Amino acid sequence: MTVARAVGIAIGYALDRVLGDPARRHPVAGLGRVAGALERRLYADRRGSGLAFTALLVGGTAAAGVAVESAGRQRPVVRAALTAAATWVVLGGRSLEREALAVVTHLDRDDLPAARQRLTHLVGRDTARLDASEVSRAVVESVAENTSDAVVAPLVWGAFAGAPGLLAYRAANTLDAMVGHRSPRYERFGWASARLDDVLNVPGSRLSAALAAALAPTVGGRPADALRAWRRDAGGHPSPNAGPVEAAFAGALGIRLGGVNRYGDRVEDRHVLGDGRAAEPSDVVRAARLARRVDLAACAIACAVAFRRARRR
Repeated sequence: MTVARAVGIAIGYALDRVLGDPARRHPVAGLGRVAGALERRLYADRRGSGLAFTALLVGGTAAAGVAVESAGRQRPVVRAALTAAATWVVLGGRSLEREALAVVTHLDRDDLPAARQRLTHLVGRDTARLDASEVSRAVVESVAENTSDAVVAPLVWGAFAGAPGLLAYRAANTLDAMVGHRSPRYERFGWASARLDDVLNVPGSRLSAALAAALAPTVGGRPADALRAWRRDAGGHPSPNAGPVEAAFAGALGIRLGGVNRYGDRVEDRHVLGDGRAAEPSDVVRAARLARRVDLAACAIACAVAFRRARRR
């Protein structure tokens, strides 16, 4: 193995930062269409059907990644280019930041209805009755969670498993978003997708939380506050992976996240994270800045791991 994997990850990360998501024919959107078609054929209110659905799509995507790596096995430049392309299409850091700052723009103009509407691009909760502070809280929570889901976790899997790891992770994460939520239709069918996503996100979420704590001083916070919020509050969050990241961001930013969210007729108490003041629009800007630095640090770590693994072979 050459250092092509490390080089490809670095280039793919840079492409995401400069360009954001591909504007047209995004492969993830294509995967979503394939998943929708397969769901129509395989759906049954049973865990076994959902397991087959998940295995076919994640396994098939991983196989595509293996084919990508094989195509460049003897050509390091090709392998680096293909890894860069895979990294670019699975990362979502730049697009996440754009959406978060777009909400802030509306808040800065005192256009709360527009901010609530734009927030629906980031969260699934009911936004119609949120005030400016609650909108800000929702954006910061989305930035924190998706820093792990959309950037750090795929970088971790890319470092250890290359294109197959990148693509399989994104497939699992996409399926979780489609069928992994708790509802009468997906309680059983979506179980396998949700559990697989939970498992795959463990290393990325912990690294994201650790980096948020370490980088807290760059946004005026203290590592000790982030670590304390993580240790004390993360366990109360219903998600085993979003909890640590959101708690660490709350402590690093010196604000309070979590609380009660409404999802249509369903009310979910996500526990209070952090013990600071309520979130404000300016905190979204600080959260985006912290996320950007966490992303960069995670990319550096992923490249270092990939390079070290290459040197050992």
